[in-house]
Amino acid sequence: MRAAMKSFDPAQRLYNLASVQTDLSFSVPPEPETLYRTQAVGGGADIDISGPGFDFIRSIDVFQVSIRQRESNKGECNRSDFVRHGTYDANGQYHWRASSLGVLPSAFRGEESYGEHCPEIYIRAVFVDWDDHRGRYGFEQVNY
Repeated sequence: MRAAMKSFDPAQRLYNLASVQTDLSFSVPPEPETLYRTQAVGGGADIDISGPGFDFIRSIDVFQVSIRQRESNKGECNRSDFVRHGTYDANGQYHWRASSLGVLPSAFRGEESYGEHCPEIYIRAVFVDWDDHRGRYGFEQVNY
């Protein structure tokens, strides 16, 4: 391929990469402590995606999930759950909003015993599901 690097110094390479991105745009909320019901990410799509040919984009659902359940030393069952749901709107804008365990798709695995007796459960996961351009369902769950 006959490619060559100008410098093998890692610090210089990072400096060069940083200087390439001169117009980074981002916004800072006016009050960092304020909780927002919905958080938009990015500026939306560069093209019109409102037509039915782009339904597969709007079908993408992303769930950030954290579930804990365990019995305390006193015999009490301590439970906590956090679910955040991300979706695309008709303009290609991505939004996060607070959600609940009841909204998780049936393909999600790990919370089946939550709320029953008190087996120990600890799950942190990102779950993504979608319908492809032919309407076929697909999903991926990554526990971390």
